[in-house]
Amino acid sequence: MRTVFFDIDTQIDFLFPAGALYVPGAETLMPALSRLNHYAAAHGIPLISTTCAHAEDDPEFRQWPAHCVLGTVGQQKPSDLLLGKRIVIPAAPGSFPVEGAGQIILQKNQLDLTTNPHFSRLLEHLKADAYFVYGVVTEYCVRLAALALLKTGKPVNLITDAIQTLRAADSGQTITECTGAGARLTTAAEVCAQ
Repeated sequence: MRTVFFDIDTQIDFLFPAGALYVPGAETLMPALSRLNHYAAAHGIPLISTTCAHAEDDPEFRQWPAHCVLGTVGQQKPSDLLLGKRIVIPAAPGSFPVEGAGQIILQKNQLDLTTNPHFSRLLEHLKADAYFVYGVVTEYCVRLAALALLKTGKPVNLITDAIQTLRAADSGQTITECTGAGARLTTAAEVCAQ
């Protein structure tokens, strides 16, 4: 069975207290996030790492504080979450071969990863039988990723100890929504024990 891991928006601006749009407690996810990414590498599992990639005057900043501006430290992923063989696919037209990449960094400038014009083509190329989703923020980008992947008809597994929320009540509603749509809940330990 071919699985694909989706590491959602695990960037410095979200994960650490000094970040521009810090998710409280997100830094505690680092051991699980690193374990999952490196497990994927060790087992030949494709890893899609989404990243917010905003211009300085991005329209999203009308709703959210400025964050993950291209070229800033905050837009980067922590080094512990990066794999050696990786490719960046921007949210712009073009051709981006992914052969041989252990980590595909899929940039987006909106909450929804499907707004990257290469998303559907990437899924077709990977031909996954199941997806594992983790990262931040549970009720926003993680939710949208899980629901989009559920629409493929393939199993989606939400790794509950590798996601973080801004509000506990919203997280609970999101998990209920995702499981109601067919997602399964698991943990990093369970995934990495397989």
